[in-house]
Amino acid sequence: MKLDSFRVTNFRSVEDSGEITLKDLVCLVGKNEAGKTALLNALGGLNPHPATPLAYDKERDYPRRHLNDYAARHPESQGEAVVVTSSWTLSPAEVRLFTDELGPGCLNSNSVVIWRRYGDEACQFKVNLDYGAIIEHLMEAHGLDEAERAPLADATTTDEVRKALDALPERSAAQQALLDRIKAMPGKNAIGFAGGLLRSLMPQFMYFSYYDRMAGQIRVDDIVRNGDAPYHQPGHPHSNTKLDVGERVFLDFLEFAGTSVEEIKASTTYESLNAKCEAASNAITDQLQEYWTQNAFLELEVRVTKAEAGDPAPFNTGVIARARVRNTLHRVSVPFSERSAGFIWFFSFLVKFAQVSKRGGNLILLLDEPGLTLHGKAQADLLRYFDDRLVPKHQVIFSTHSPFMVPPDDLTLSRVVEDQVEMRRPGVWTTKGTKVRDDVLATDPDTLFPLQAALGYDVTQTLFIGKHTLLVEGPGDILFLKALSAQLKRRRRTELDRRWTICPAGGLDKIQSFVSLFKGANLHLAVMSDRAQGDKRKLEQLRAAAAIPESRIMNYPDVLGLPEGDVEDIFDPETYLGIVNGAFELKGRSSLTLAKLDKEAPGPGRLVKRMETLFRILPPSTPEFDHFSPADWLIRNPGFLDGDGPGVAATLDNAEKVIKAINAALSP
Repeated sequence: MKLDSFRVTNFRSVEDSGEITLKDLVCLVGKNEAGKTALLNALGGLNPHPATPLAYDKERDYPRRHLNDYAARHPESQGEAVVVTSSWTLSPAEVRLFTDELGPGCLNSNSVVIWRRYGDEACQFKVNLDYGAIIEHLMEAHGLDEAERAPLADATTTDEVRKALDALPERSAAQQALLDRIKAMPGKNAIGFAGGLLRSLMPQFMYFSYYDRMAGQIRVDDIVRNGDAPYHQPGHPHSNTKLDVGERVFLDFLEFAGTSVEEIKASTTYESLNAKCEAASNAITDQLQEYWTQNAFLELEVRVTKAEAGDPAPFNTGVIARARVRNTLHRVSVPFSERSAGFIWFFSFLVKFAQVSKRGGNLILLLDEPGLTLHGKAQADLLRYFDDRLVPKHQVIFSTHSPFMVPPDDLTLSRVVEDQVEMRRPGVWTTKGTKVRDDVLATDPDTLFPLQAALGYDVTQTLFIGKHTLLVEGPGDILFLKALSAQLKRRRRTELDRRWTICPAGGLDKIQSFVSLFKGANLHLAVMSDRAQGDKRKLEQLRAAAAIPESRIMNYPDVLGLPEGDVEDIFDPETYLGIVNGAFELKGRSSLTLAKLDKEAPGPGRLVKRMETLFRILPPSTPEFDHFSPADWLIRNPGFLDGDGPGVAATLDNAEKVIKAINAALSP
């Protein structure tokens, strides 16, 4: 079953979140106190994993400002307040489990709705069954003839079939077999069977928070289990109490090592116990070195030794399991608890989910503010871990307010979380509660900040990580080159090599600064710039700096054989006029023509300068000419270049000359 969407209502700050659509990975973005944790807790309570037993408590969780009005808002006739409503899709294999029992066509849809209220012992569901098809299948499977079917003619559900068969004074063997089969179903009906099957198929929700950090050491002697609930036995300072989160994570690590506190207690040889601890240490260290790029010289060591009398209680007696971190560069090890908060959290996270993967199970992972104490680069490593290790096996929903935890390559994975407030009248504010939206158009700029920062960071990083970077003057150059390359590709002509990352430098005079910024980054740089009559000195300075080979410092007029020029001079003048008319919505008498251009701004000369002159004689209501708008219009209207007229042909010939020159700069 795959979770498609969910909606939270009547839970803490969330009166009605609105529908929250999901993918394999979804990021809930919002500032502190927006309600992100409430959303995850509510969802986690739908079908919680035993390790994270989230539950709904009306007095604690129902929106406090409405608690006294609960009975009026949710009368007994309507039942308790709903906390979560969710929509799921059954996989083809899961659909077959239904059809194997209830017959082909038993489901009108492979979509299922599951919800849970306050006080519910288990989640409730709605599945769209086709009772007609089910009844027909069951009668056919048991070989009922026409006479045996007659008493069931008016039955529209399996309940009615069962009651009709029970009411018969005598039943044939086929009728009795059908009755027995229906009675053997959970609830003695098809919907009961469907519910039991759904509950067995439904994933459990495992919740993991920022606070779940592994303890650095535990005293194994006093840890006992009651089923899956370990606790401290009498004699420990915290006797008869459950283990805290950090101790439970340490037990997860021991289990990942293939051992347990019980095995440690029973162990009679040091070597066998040490071998298992070393094996687990090596496995976690391998993951640590792959995903913790902050320091490549760290190794984890786990030791199980007798306590020393001088250590603080309770670690001064018995058998102690300790975790230490060794720095192979400095050749020193320190207790696990003395590492940075970020490292402790990251390692604890690896342990927890290495063990989750080892145990398997049908899980959806809810991660509350993961990586909060990590450096921005380490947070990017954590996102990579999500993609590599978690998403292939589990749906992952996590919350954050860090721009480095927002997936930058796909902002559609983000959902904006806001605690919306409104001023009903001057000085009187009220809240609408936590709302979630997926159009990333939050009303609060503070909420949007992580998304804006993530996008800006990704754009900035692109400048550094593009192995082959082409510096151009502005964003208009990028759009024009992309649009022209796409048109050439459609015609099976030379397109811009996809290895290029195009970066707008902001003008020829700023390219030198960008080159200095790139220096030492081991990138393959090239320049395609405009050139006016006064730019000769700037180009000479750029070449003299020798940061980029001279063969890779190009400009449009040199490639096109012009005395000066910009990216716009790739275009045939009449073709460019058509683009400008479209971009500025110039129609009728205001429409620009080649005759007007030749009259008011005769050539030769740079096309954009001639266009600026032409715009000065247009009516005052005409928008001011700018370089970007025509490029933006063309990228949104690529069909403009589909024709075969002489203007388009000349334009594409020029574009191919420029693109071939750029691609040639890929050579060493």
